[in-house]
Amino acid sequence: MADVGYGTGMSKHTPMDKEAAARIQSAAAKNPDSDTARDEFDRRAQSARDTNEARDHDDDEGWPPAPVSA
Repeated sequence: MADVGYGTGMSKHTPMDKEAAARIQSAAAKNPDSDTARDEFDRRAQSARDTNEARDHDDDEGWPPAPVSA
């Protein structure tokens, strides 16, 4: 049986993506008294998603997008 949980025993790591961050934010919004909402995990999930997206686009030409001027 695989050791699944916190710490060095975790066998799998999935980077935060926009769908996962959206699910976490939605859950926190639906239940503001939840542990997820109270410890601001939704904000940390969004930050992780932004970091992962920036890293994934680091090698792409034209990233980050140029500001749009009015």
